[in-house]
Amino acid sequence: MLLEGKVGLVLGIANKRSLAWGIAQAVSREGARLAVTYQGERLEENVRELAAGLRDPVILPCDVGRDEDIEVLMQGVQKELGGLDFVVHAVAYALREELDGEFLNTSREGYRLAQDISSYSLTAVARRAAPLMEGRAGSIVTLTYLGGERVVPHYNVMGVAKAALDMSVRYLAADLGPRGIRVNAISAGPVKTLAASGVHGISKMLEYHRMHAPLRKNTEQEEVGDAALFLVSPLSRGVTGEVVHVDGGFHVMGMSSL
Repeated sequence: MLLEGKVGLVLGIANKRSLAWGIAQAVSREGARLAVTYQGERLEENVRELAAGLRDPVILPCDVGRDEDIEVLMQGVQKELGGLDFVVHAVAYALREELDGEFLNTSREGYRLAQDISSYSLTAVARRAAPLMEGRAGSIVTLTYLGGERVVPHYNVMGVAKAALDMSVRYLAADLGPRGIRVNAISAGPVKTLAASGVHGISKMLEYHRMHAPLRKNTEQEEVGDAALFLVSPLSRGVTGEVVHVDGGFHVMGMSSL
């Protein structure tokens, strides 16, 4: 198995449709032991129920918007796992009202919150995870979206946060590369997750994607899981600072037809 004897941390599981859960299943299948996180009592039951299907999981609380929570999380990971071979950051959040209307009307607080949780949290997590990964050829993977590269209707402030996340990946890759730690992102096509349900018109977006992506299909949770498996495994040992699109080729299209 690709990850036999490896240990990792997955942040961002909400329910069985979460891309983070697809990734957790893929890496667990290949032998990794995982620590997984939940935020608040509302999600704890879901995460514990799902994690029961993993091999000897460690389940810990964490609000990535609080530095003290991340510190406690890493202490728990070090105590339970002894270190980290990889981290999967699958956390994003914006106020629902900021995703409708014009980006022009984004509030200062809405902008701050989206950037803090969806972008800065990667840096905060990476800084505290790095000491646990040194000497282990570590890998950090985050989830981004095409809305950080191009304008996507009803994505607004999340698109700007994803653009910052994409650039954070490159700067972190440069900083952590000398320590043997790689940093990459997966840009998945639209998937009907709990987070995506907050995007107005998600059903139409899925239909449009299916009709215009070169592979003429929507992105599947398992595809994202397998891509993440590649990025945290030794198979991608020469890859860092990349945004890997797992979207059936949708990102390459200009006009689909005339």
